[in-house]
Amino acid sequence: MSLNDCTISGNERTGGEGSLRLYIFLGIFAVTFSAAYYPVMAGLIQSWAASDDYSHGFLIVPLALYITWLKRDELGRQPVSGSWTGLLLVVLSLCAFLFAQVGGILTLSSLSLIVTVWGAVLFLFGFGMLRQLLFPLFLLLFMIPVPAQIYAALTTPLQLFVSKVAVEMASLAGIPVYREGNVIHHTQGVFQVVQACSGMRSIMALLTLGALLAYFGLRSSLPRGVLFVSAIPIAVAINVLRVFTIIAAFHFLGLDLAEGTPHTVLGIVLFGIAFVLFVAIRKGLSLCERSAPNA
Repeated sequence: MSLNDCTISGNERTGGEGSLRLYIFLGIFAVTFSAAYYPVMAGLIQSWAASDDYSHGFLIVPLALYITWLKRDELGRQPVSGSWTGLLLVVLSLCAFLFAQVGGILTLSSLSLIVTVWGAVLFLFGFGMLRQLLFPLFLLLFMIPVPAQIYAALTTPLQLFVSKVAVEMASLAGIPVYREGNVIHHTQGVFQVVQACSGMRSIMALLTLGALLAYFGLRSSLPRGVLFVSAIPIAVAINVLRVFTIIAAFHFLGLDLAEGTPHTVLGIVLFGIAFVLFVAIRKGLSLCERSAPNA
């Protein structure tokens, strides 16, 4: 029996042998997927709960499901025509999963989970459905924590960069400070730019936000890509502003914004500024789209 026997036209979706076969495939996949990947899913949930850097992971699956629901009309018009290429992708992904389990490679296990979902969609529904679901399936990548080695390698240079720029801004504002690595010395105190202020946490959250704003607010691939990548400079700039604000508030107002509730409030305000910057960039890119000759 060929999987292509399950092809169903838009007027034949309400029953029949093809629909029964499809539901059987879906049931088998759901059970086996949950059994195989339960440890991975439990580990991801623990990572989201344990770190503010990845707490947005709790939102990813609901967002992906919501976007899929919004596309229900387009999905309903797609013929269900499964491809054996998807099964090959699932098999290769499961092999990678076994290798990751033996080697203790947590990131590869998580990637295998997502690729298995991609392969299952292709196997059960075909390329047309996969194209329609490309963005919500891509969005699933944002729930995977960055490997610790990569995170550490990126965090240290960002800490030093944020510290350097913030000190230069403070000096221009007449604040007596000097820097030793990521430690900033003031005449009446010492500030340390820790990992949380490096920008990596903001980058992960803002990349997710950028992907959503690009998908819902723009039509073309290039403007979407520009808005998505703009999360990186926005996150770094916001964290430079965070450090400078903490120094300036301490020097001019005697306020300690480095910890506690004031630090949390400052973070919320700065995230709001980042969101406004995103919206402004999206607005500019949208105007460019409308003015382009082929728009």
